[in-house]
Amino acid sequence: MENTLPPADILTKFQVCAPVFVEQTQIATIWKVRLLSGAPAALKIYNQQDMKNERTGFAFIEALAGDAAVKLLGLSQGEALLEWLDGPSLGDLTRSGQDQAANAELIRVAVQIHSLPRRVTAELPKLTDWFDALFQLEFDDTCPAEARRDIVFCQQTAQNLLANQIDIRPLHGDLHHDNIRLGARGYCAFDAKGVLGERAYELANAFRNPKGAEKIVTAPERVVSLAQSWSQAFDVDQQRLLQWAMVKVALSISWRCNGKLKHDGEFALLALFRAVMKRG
Repeated sequence: MENTLPPADILTKFQVCAPVFVEQTQIATIWKVRLLSGAPAALKIYNQQDMKNERTGFAFIEALAGDAAVKLLGLSQGEALLEWLDGPSLGDLTRSGQDQAANAELIRVAVQIHSLPRRVTAELPKLTDWFDALFQLEFDDTCPAEARRDIVFCQQTAQNLLANQIDIRPLHGDLHHDNIRLGARGYCAFDAKGVLGERAYELANAFRNPKGAEKIVTAPERVVSLAQSWSQAFDVDQQRLLQWAMVKVALSISWRCNGKLKHDGEFALLALFRAVMKRG
């Protein structure tokens, strides 16, 4: 895609120019472009105009109006124009040895995002719907017995959490280190999914991130430290926060295995959460 350009009609529609290829993701291509003012912006063009679960995410981002989040400058059926965030991401900070600073900034962004009621105009999917993949998961004969026990425990825990949700509200839904990047206004969240669910779930995915820092992420002392500091700063129950973090690992495993579980690279992380939970 480096040698191609966005369609001219899309550039005209958003009144941008000078596109420079940035990244090809699984569902979209991103270019750095220039606004009429000369300021940079990010143009995201989705494959086959299918935004998948990011469409409701833009409704959530729009509701934040730039408050600790990227500004949405334009939106159409299959494209989005966004404020340019130069970086680094909080994931970059962790991978460079600055995990404590990254985690402190992540919780600051999360607190700011949820500091005010956010009125989202679109109908958001419910967190209960997201967990269908975990509840319907089947086990292959080759799946290790320990992993089976951990997944079954997570299924039971998730059912209890979902049946007794506290402080249900619109959530970013995918708030983690590599979805928060430095821009001209400070660190901003982006790539929201948009989901309606318990507020404590907002931090769940951050426990298992960032990618490329597995030695840091799988350290038991990090899990314990984040649970303590984030629960206090975010004003949520520490035990529930750990439970949400654990079942999110199981949910991600479920999404990857296409319905039948054999092996997964996060089995060890799942076992780690179980061990931390047992220690209390």
